Amino acid sequence: MTQAPTLPACLTCGACCQSYRVEFSVYELDVMGGTVPEAMTEVVNGSTCRMKGTGEVPIRCEALAGNVGELVTCTIYENRSRPCAELQEGTYGCNKARVRHGLMPLGEWLGV
Repeated sequence: MTQAPTLPACLTCGACCQSYRVEFSVYELDVMGGTVPEAMTEVVNGSTCRMKGTGEVPIRCEALAGNVGELVTCTIYENRSRPCAELQEGTYGCNKARVRHGLMPLGEWLGV
């Protein structure tokens, strides 16, 4: 009997997408030569924007599809902003978000 493949934690989690304000330079916007779709962002000031849904509570990034802790995806994963790309699975920031949503921590917190 073969075991079903395990999905990467980020595809079943999404806790970070419902925990953090995601702000970044306007130069990451597609209209400025970057990759992040402008339509999914809002202006913070002249040089900074953020993902819609991450500037108020409850936080839920507009690019998140699915239910946290079940099955999720980032609808702009290949075009996501730098703060999102820099948050790595199993790091302090990841695990802080996971615990906030009642999920078990990963990686360094487990000594893996």
